[in-house]
Amino acid sequence: MEMAVDSPLANGDSARGGAAAAALHARLPQLAESLKLEHQFLRVPLEHLKKTMRTNHRAAEKEISAVLSNVAELSSASVPGDEDSRRRSREEAVHQLTSLVSRLQGLKRKLEEGGRAENLQVQRCRARLNHLDALTLDSQAEWNSNRLRRVLVDYMLRMSYYETAEKLANISGLQELVDIDVFLDAKRVIDALQNEEVAPALAWCAENKTRLKKSKSTLEFQLRLQEFIELVRVDSNMQAIVYARKHLALWAASHMKELQRVMATLAFKSNTECATYKVLFEPKQWDCLVELFKQEFCKLYGMTLEPLLNIYLQAGLTALKTPFCYEENCTKEDPLSQESFRRLATSLPFSKQQNSKLVCYITKELMDTENPPSYHDDHPLRSFLPQALEDMAKRNDGKIICPRTGYACNFSELIKAFIS
Repeated sequence: MEMAVDSPLANGDSARGGAAAAALHARLPQLAESLKLEHQFLRVPLEHLKKTMRTNHRAAEKEISAVLSNVAELSSASVPGDEDSRRRSREEAVHQLTSLVSRLQGLKRKLEEGGRAENLQVQRCRARLNHLDALTLDSQAEWNSNRLRRVLVDYMLRMSYYETAEKLANISGLQELVDIDVFLDAKRVIDALQNEEVAPALAWCAENKTRLKKSKSTLEFQLRLQEFIELVRVDSNMQAIVYARKHLALWAASHMKELQRVMATLAFKSNTECATYKVLFEPKQWDCLVELFKQEFCKLYGMTLEPLLNIYLQAGLTALKTPFCYEENCTKEDPLSQESFRRLATSLPFSKQQNSKLVCYITKELMDTENPPSYHDDHPLRSFLPQALEDMAKRNDGKIICPRTGYACNFSELIKAFIS
């Protein structure tokens, strides 16, 4: 007769398993919050895959349609009556069919290349899903470290530090978790706009015409306006008029005011001093086009308009921003004492607390409810810990002197301050 005996070891394992499960359940909300900003982490490779599939599909449809059209023409062509004409006709048909075969073979190679590109992007999507699935309590520290590197790579790519971003990704082994290839596609357009060329940007608009139309993008219109302005700049007025009829008239219904303003440059010329039209000829217009392209590029791939690094920093600065940060005597240990952080926090609301943190002026130690400061009824001694004041009193026969204001009192008169 067998008897069931509870094993202490089994009970211990069960207890530890239950404790681990409880801890994981308690941390699930925190893990979920951690993943909320990972939207673009999955969206970008998916959008890149969809774009590649659309491009391959359009190329295949175009080539197959052209081949079928040529075959139909060959099959419907009439055969001449005499022998020489029939022979020449057969030779031409063989030549055209050979050309069609070569064209189909070229299409096959393109589709194979496109298939390999799609497989790589599918693999990237799978790698990112596996990366998110690997986030557990045990691996959270390493996972957060990799996320920091990903955020840094994202920031470098947006700031055009492509080589540095690629080196960091390679050293960290994050090639499949960052979007270097996507940003390199954008780099070609950005470089062209910085060199005052619009052709690559217009080609990019043509490739993504449907998506840009759905988002009511004005990028193509702004590029066309700039091309018109460049024709006016070199006094090619007739070419500018022809260009406007061909490319700008289509936008008249929705952008009449802007169109009228630009058309007026035909009369004012590029050397005008009228501020309304002079600004249209300034070099900064190209910088505006670069920024507009970056915005449309981010929208197309589902990216945040701001770099993720800025978003994470702003999340922390929200808790630190107080009116005291903008005063002249703000401590240098406060991040908001630096101009770069102040610019990031410009649009952020002030924290509900008066000070981001209280630090002893003498010992530089943090003051909180466990380590509260002391003060005097008539003159609060801000940012001083009792230990620092006690050491000062021992050196001054029981008296303390505020090093910031010069106020003096007896150490015995101080009372504890409670921080709320």
